[in-house]
Amino acid sequence: MILSFDGRMGASGDMLLGAVLAAGAAPAVLDPVEAALDVRYDVGTATRCGIEATDVTVLRTGVDSDESGGDHSHGDDPDGHDTEHAHSHSHGDDTDDHGRAEGSGPHRTLPEVVEVVESLGLPAGVAADATGTFELLAEAEAAVHGTDPVETTFHEVGTDDAIADVVGATLLLADLSPDRVVTTPLATGGGTVEMSHGVYPVPAPAVVELAERADWSLRGGPVESELLTPTGAAILAHTADGVGSLPSLDVAASGYGAGDRSFEHHPNVLRVLAGETTGSLRREQVTVLETHLDDATPEALGGLQETLAEAGALDVTVLPTTMKKSRPGHLVKVVVAPENARRVARRLAAETGTLGVREHGSGHRFVADRQHQTIALDVDGDSFEVSVKVARIGEEVYDVSGEFDDALAVARATDLPVRAVLRRAERTVRDVDTDGTDS
Repeated sequence: MILSFDGRMGASGDMLLGAVLAAGAAPAVLDPVEAALDVRYDVGTATRCGIEATDVTVLRTGVDSDESGGDHSHGDDPDGHDTEHAHSHSHGDDTDDHGRAEGSGPHRTLPEVVEVVESLGLPAGVAADATGTFELLAEAEAAVHGTDPVETTFHEVGTDDAIADVVGATLLLADLSPDRVVTTPLATGGGTVEMSHGVYPVPAPAVVELAERADWSLRGGPVESELLTPTGAAILAHTADGVGSLPSLDVAASGYGAGDRSFEHHPNVLRVLAGETTGSLRREQVTVLETHLDDATPEALGGLQETLAEAGALDVTVLPTTMKKSRPGHLVKVVVAPENARRVARRLAAETGTLGVREHGSGHRFVADRQHQTIALDVDGDSFEVSVKVARIGEEVYDVSGEFDDALAVARATDLPVRAVLRRAERTVRDVDTDGTDS
């Protein structure tokens, strides 16, 4: 099963909780969090631009939902307070008079958060995923502030409600047990966000750092408000692959998670679709950039594969050609997602000195679903790890390809030919898939 998030209105911790619950996850899996922390999950419904969505609020224990101040009605509230988004960057005590848990509990360092997660008695995989999400948050916070990730004190993302968001979302995702989680580009919103360090433009610095570590991309808008919070970004950075558009699915379930604020023309909901692939290649929107070069050095041309990929290129091709006055030159063609085209074009110009980059407009490419599996190879009693890329159309595996750099490292350590290492790694993956012991 594939779980596909629609990121056009961003994501937050409570929106993720609501969406996955609405898609069929069992609320009972949240019990360990409520038993261990001084919080509980208040689950209701809210309507955003005519769409009924699941609304989740994390409350302090002992507070009735009627006192929580949460919006569990079926009408739009254009003045609704964007509580989760607002508290995500407030470094003061945001626990309000209505029992919401924003900012409640101590502000913790990463080791302290990990200790809390380990104390919950979670399944090993869930604990590892929750810890991995907080490690991403720690790295992002440390990069922003120039500190060590282990010593950095979380503010709102280390409090009880943030732990409830991250661990709760991880438990619910594990309950659905998808084979893969994907998300379309995540909207950040616009305007500014106020932090204790000052007023910053949206997206906030921590969100930008998390996006650098994630597989998915960002897009601005569609409203002047913060839509993507650090908690939501971190959960998806750890769990989700990026896709250009919703994949082709035979939809088995769907759900909407409500954001706290209502907008006049944009339903503030996070949609998720769950289902199986339809067995066809997935269509993604792309654009093609190209430029002719007659004075680029071999070193500059050879480095384009790496430097343009860092900027967001999907594919880079360098072709020899003949230019004016019969001069030898090169044609550089770059396939890129439309939202990354301007950034990649700037990088192409900076790396090569070209005076112009042509864009051939938006088109599409048809791609297979791809996953990386790490397998262990035993060579004379020693174990080596090799990453293998597996391409599928639906459930059918049609290509298996070992990573050359991994195989080269094994070959150097064992004196085996690189081709032999690649064949063994690829055969191992095919055998496992044929036996049905791995998907």
